[in-house]
Amino acid sequence: MKRYLYLWHRWLGISLCLFMALWFVSGVVMLYVGYPKLTPAEHLAHLPELSPRDCCVSPGQALAASGRSEVPSTLRLSSVAGTPRYLLGYADGTRLVVDARSGQRITTVDAHTALASARQFAGTDPVDYLDQVQEDTWSHSRALDPDRPLHRVQVADAAGSLLYISGQTGAVVRDATRTERTWNWLGAWLHWLYPLRDSPWWTQIVIYLALAATLMALLGQVVGLLRWRFAKPYRSGSRSPYAGGFARWHHIGGLLFGAVLIAWIFSGLLSMNPWQLFASSSTATPAAYRGGELNTGSDHQPLAETLAQFRQAGLAVREVHWQRVGGQLYRVGYDAAGESRIQSVVEGAPVLAQLPTSTLEQAARAMLPGVAVQFDWLERYDAYYYQRAEQSMYGHQRKRLPLLRVRFDDPAATWVHLDPYSGALIEQLDQRQRVSRWLFNLLHSWDWLPLLERPLLREVLIIAFSLGGLAISVSGIVLGWRRLRRNPLQHRPPRRLKTPAVAQQRGVT
Repeated sequence: MKRYLYLWHRWLGISLCLFMALWFVSGVVMLYVGYPKLTPAEHLAHLPELSPRDCCVSPGQALAASGRSEVPSTLRLSSVAGTPRYLLGYADGTRLVVDARSGQRITTVDAHTALASARQFAGTDPVDYLDQVQEDTWSHSRALDPDRPLHRVQVADAAGSLLYISGQTGAVVRDATRTERTWNWLGAWLHWLYPLRDSPWWTQIVIYLALAATLMALLGQVVGLLRWRFAKPYRSGSRSPYAGGFARWHHIGGLLFGAVLIAWIFSGLLSMNPWQLFASSSTATPAAYRGGELNTGSDHQPLAETLAQFRQAGLAVREVHWQRVGGQLYRVGYDAAGESRIQSVVEGAPVLAQLPTSTLEQAARAMLPGVAVQFDWLERYDAYYYQRAEQSMYGHQRKRLPLLRVRFDDPAATWVHLDPYSGALIEQLDQRQRVSRWLFNLLHSWDWLPLLERPLLREVLIIAFSLGGLAISVSGIVLGWRRLRRNPLQHRPPRRLKTPAVAQQRGVT
């Protein structure tokens, strides 16, 4: 039986150690440089303040100009190519744009519009139109699918920014700096096996490679323990049977870092949600929380008056969103720093910093009527609600405090997180998804609050264990290469160390 354990570990290692080494190197890079994205903070910071002068047709007129019978799921007033425009998003992924001054739908986003949009984003830095693409190295993201094709514009700024402009709305949807593009060849591009991204089997390739690597690491841990002398050492005085070199490094390194290596590979496998293990089973729906469609026909207040009221409340508005909560329509204004104010469309309604607790609770109850519910206000981050650094996979998610957590006593044990500043439903977590948080986010990214609050300690620990994993992988590559150079089918058990006296008795010099 031991022989087969050795053989399986050896041949899995020969096949996979190179991938393991790439994963460890790229993982350390991703600790500091993430895959390019445009965060909400970057988006708002590059928008001009919405001026009440010559602004704007009502949101109801914008919906009428869309030419579609169904109501959009999202509606916001922003600035595109230097002019105010309504951006409409639909449940089927379609995105439309309406000129907020003329009330006319814009159906074509050409190179001229893309350059104007890039100039708004870049300010005084020169811009140069490159081309139009469906997808390229830095736009592998399903979130960009509704915006394709994408216009690419190069900015002559210090960061060497490459901008991606939506072919549907004309808005900037991604920026990739020179630093991000350079380091990501060694970071996310390798870590997520993006050279295989165009293959229809990409997801399955990642899943089964990670599954095989987990098995390889588990077998290695078993073999390493079997070969280690706990009771008494080998004749050489060592508890490892290997005299030195890469074999000894591989054995001892595996014993020291193997548990973390297994945790990282296994959690990486779970990041792909294989076989829908963590698919939500909750019956709570965001539509019930909203309490109706986003029909903005009830908002009759002129936009100039709305912007003036937000200004009086201390907010220089860069973007206005329309949001329905509990059947009531609200306007939410955002400034350049992402701060917000909220106002009901009911005539004479005040501008508020937060929605009343009673409004949020009533809307939340509608998600699962008749089910017992518990409301908790979070004043501090905890294991299920926390902020990540901008370069991380979740760095684009702004998580403000306080937050209302809603816990339902339903079979799925559903939790809902509600943002009182905007009324938005930030996330919905059932029991399966909370288990995923521990098996993926904790084991893979070390998203543990004591470490997140001490980023330097977290980085040092991750790098130290990554170097240990890299040592295991590189030594495995060398040992595998040596095995292939010999008779690949010949099995040789590890040679035991000989003391000088024993070697002399056997005629070994």
